[in-house]
Amino acid sequence: QVQLVESGGGLVQAGDSLRLSCAYSGRFSKHAMAWFRQAPGKARELVAAISWGIGRIDHADSVKGRFTISREGAKNMLYLQMNALKPEDTAVYYCAAQSRDYYYTLLEGDFGSWGQGTQVTVSS
Repeated sequence: QVQLVESGGGLVQAGDSLRLSCAYSGRFSKHAMAWFRQAPGKARELVAAISWGIGRIDHADSVKGRFTISREGAKNMLYLQMNALKPEDTAVYYCAAQSRDYYYTLLEGDFGSWGQGTQVTVSS
């Protein structure tokens, strides 16, 4: 089991930036990882994902050009840099990990470990 702890959420204005962090631990630290988010009354959705090693990266169309996922393997840290935030980015953001180092699909069920979430609120 991988333990995940998110931090960095908060209340910001439209156009501002935030960086979310996820500290992860576990015997096997070379996981494919991702950020998901869930807005009130909506289903949880993938924001961005990153594999271990060769660094395959994907971002949802809604955040491309504004958000960037990255990781520091030596520190067991995952990040989500969020720029040009919009009110529609308001959600609880979750860090998640797969049991393998490279992802083939990015369905919620592919991720066996989840953090508790961090709230991001963007005011207009």
